[in-house]
Amino acid sequence: MKRFLFPRWINPFLGVLGLAAVGGGVYAAAMGGLITDPKTLNVGYMPTQPVPFSHALHAGQLKMDCRYCHNTVFDAAHAAVPPTATCVNCHSPAGEDGQPPALGAVHTTSAKLQPIHESWKTGRSMAWKRIHNLPEFVYFNHAAHVNSGVSCKSCHGRIDQMEVVYQAEELSMAWCITCHRNPNEHLRPQEFVTKLDWTPPEGWDQEEFAKSHREKYNIHPQTHCAVCHR
Repeated sequence: MKRFLFPRWINPFLGVLGLAAVGGGVYAAAMGGLITDPKTLNVGYMPTQPVPFSHALHAGQLKMDCRYCHNTVFDAAHAAVPPTATCVNCHSPAGEDGQPPALGAVHTTSAKLQPIHESWKTGRSMAWKRIHNLPEFVYFNHAAHVNSGVSCKSCHGRIDQMEVVYQAEELSMAWCITCHRNPNEHLRPQEFVTKLDWTPPEGWDQEEFAKSHREKYNIHPQTHCAVCHR
């Protein structure tokens, strides 16, 4: 009986296959480790939005409260993205004669606002791009945090100084657990939660305030897995 012999091209093929396996392992490690680490993937994420909305102007210079646009943040798990109607309250489109409305804000006829006006006319929502993304298996409740005295600044940074909003913090599991274990430094009076430039008055004792505040509102952050992974 004749013995089977592998063709000669098998030898170089095995070398190529070995290199591919090593390269695939390195690629998988990079994608599953360094590249997908929140510190390298998400922090600084700053997508281009359909309308160049300036938080530095609206929340910073004009001192508009976060709740004017994100009006569900104290009542719901999600901070609502404002509908076009909210924008049109100030930036009404021009009338039929092409002139800006008598009560319209400045620059209402700017070309930059055309997508807003088009959305208003057609009833189609603006395609805003989400910046702060959490995995689908993570549950986060905005209302629970802001009603406890955790400022928007703790997670989102100084939004009122951002011309273009970007992700300022990791938003990783370890980052969240660190705060849940030691929340005192992030607590402030509820009335100042959306005042991003708030600073404690002279003589303020943060630890003393946090102690009484947590007792008053029964604030005991949990670190059990089921709190966020539901």
